[in-house]
Amino acid sequence: MDQNIPQVIQTVPLQYYVFFATALFSIGVLGVLTRRNAIIIFMSVELMLNAVNVLFTAFSAFRSDPNGQVFVFFIMAVAAAEVAVGLAIIVMIYRNIQSTDVNLLSRLKF
Repeated sequence: MDQNIPQVIQTVPLQYYVFFATALFSIGVLGVLTRRNAIIIFMSVELMLNAVNVLFTAFSAFRSDPNGQVFVFFIMAVAAAEVAVGLAIIVMIYRNIQSTDVNLLSRLKF
């Protein structure tokens, strides 16, 4: 093993992080494609972003390079902005149609 990698990081192989992130991302994609509730879809997108963050952090730690962690910081900033805008949209949808079902959104055309 590389001497630059901390001992705590060396205890879990990199493949486990990749498998974990793949599982998280797959669950997120499945949630986006199969659910109709806008809040669940929104949470699934956040789950996919967190899977990418896990991969960036793991690769950054294993390579002893802080660039991946800098990307994680920017992804978290974008996710925070997405939460603000997304929840505002979901609240407005709920106020207009009294439901968060995305199949009913065709009523909001005009």
